[in-house]
Amino acid sequence: MSSTDDRAAHRPLVAILSGAGISTDSGIPDYRGPNGLWRRDPEAGKLVTYDTYMADPEIRRRSWRMRQESPAFRARPNAAHEAVARLERSGTPVRVITQNVDGLHQLAGMAARKVLELHGTAREVACTRCHARSSMAQALERVAAGEPDPACLVCGGILKSATVMFGERLDPRVLGEALRVAKAAELFFAVGTTLQVQPAASLAGVAVEHGARLVIVNAEPTPYDALASEVVREPIGTALPRLLDALG
Repeated sequence: MSSTDDRAAHRPLVAILSGAGISTDSGIPDYRGPNGLWRRDPEAGKLVTYDTYMADPEIRRRSWRMRQESPAFRARPNAAHEAVARLERSGTPVRVITQNVDGLHQLAGMAARKVLELHGTAREVACTRCHARSSMAQALERVAAGEPDPACLVCGGILKSATVMFGERLDPRVLGEALRVAKAAELFFAVGTTLQVQPAASLAGVAVEHGARLVIVNAEPTPYDALASEVVREPIGTALPRLLDALG
């Protein structure tokens, strides 16, 4: 077998940990950034805190209104999401581990099975009693039709976004798979994330410990910059396509 064939036979696994910064070009705000929602409106955190949400019908009604107004459901993938999907289509093994709940990696063309959503998805709702799931679009249609706090159509239980709220644990199956990907990756990109929210942030360190080269693409410094082979401060929408297209 020639050296060219050897290179083709070994395509290193590329893992991409994406945070809110990858979706800002799609019009979705970075909630934890300097101008993020949590800093502008400290009360907003109550709308996505599980115990408060379950105990207070008014909080639930406000949460549904917030979902109606969310830019996430109007957003489209941007150049960074498209670059990730393009790399995967080139034949390179790619796995996305995302802290985002917007579903834009899948809309850009990544197969759902190759995207690990650590914090769940805002595109579905889940019943807190029977755990039945259905589409967020259907639930929002019910809100628009006059149900300010729609109940589960299966059992009458309280519905919530199928995201991990404050006070809830991450799905151990998804987190376990993310750890396996981090350990297996030869190249690990951390994109648009402050690498401060655990346990997602620790995946960058796990990847380096297992021999991966770490590339951080983020506007602000992160606690893992010293471990990175490369730190890129350029805008994600131009930097990530350049970096990934060079791999394909």
